[in-house]
Amino acid sequence: MKFFALLIPAFFLFSCSGTRRMDWPVRSSDAATGATHFYEQVAASKWRERDSLAKIEIMGGNIPSFLRKFVRVNTEMTDSATGKTIRAHYFVAPDYLALGTDEDWARIPLTPMAAQVIADRFSCFLPTRKMVNDIYAQAKVKLAPVPMYAFRDSSVTMWQHHLIIEGQRKGRKGLIAGIKKDVVLSGKVSRDTRPDREAIYGWHKLDGKPIQPLYTGHINWWVDYSHGIRLVYKTIWVDGKAMDYAEVFKHPVYSKLVCDEEWCDFVRYP
Repeated sequence: MKFFALLIPAFFLFSCSGTRRMDWPVRSSDAATGATHFYEQVAASKWRERDSLAKIEIMGGNIPSFLRKFVRVNTEMTDSATGKTIRAHYFVAPDYLALGTDEDWARIPLTPMAAQVIADRFSCFLPTRKMVNDIYAQAKVKLAPVPMYAFRDSSVTMWQHHLIIEGQRKGRKGLIAGIKKDVVLSGKVSRDTRPDREAIYGWHKLDGKPIQPLYTGHINWWVDYSHGIRLVYKTIWVDGKAMDYAEVFKHPVYSKLVCDEEWCDFVRYP
């Protein structure tokens, strides 16, 4: 009994904690020294080469230390059948996926295919439209979007956009939002009559309204400077119960905690 008495408080503290330490690998000795070197390597590359190198670096642990600790996001809903309030929380990366050292790092836009490989590796998934809205509402650092118009899909523009964001951020720390369009999970992807779609959404303005409505018009290999990959840890706590995110998505009631679409059955990119 003493053993279980110790376990229960430990679980309670973990599920109620405001942060979660992620099990990312230690940076490989073969990893690039930082984001500057990475972007120099891919300056003339297209999406396939950039994706490939980014996966190697990120899964090898070449990420800044602040991405190793996810932060809590809360959500709740009222069950229309019972009138009961259901509360849940999950943990998200404090910023969009990035690589490099603490001194030399940068956000890196990726295709949903590469993002899914990385998410699978670290027991994560990509957010939905509703989750992007909830993340924005609870973000500590909200920045105005900065559109760019030339060479949108080039690595050079991606690097420049990162530097612009950092100029806006001015060292402020905490959950950040409003700086990218999220690559998201959406039932529209699997129901689009065109094959190989990706869904994007977000880039909220300071008035809270997103520039980008939920959109599946791009083919899945299209990625530009405005796209961002936000990782979400796979476990969602619903009224204190730990559930795999796919279970929550498929639940007739709980799915509304994380999804505001008619169909909430698209849980990962192929």
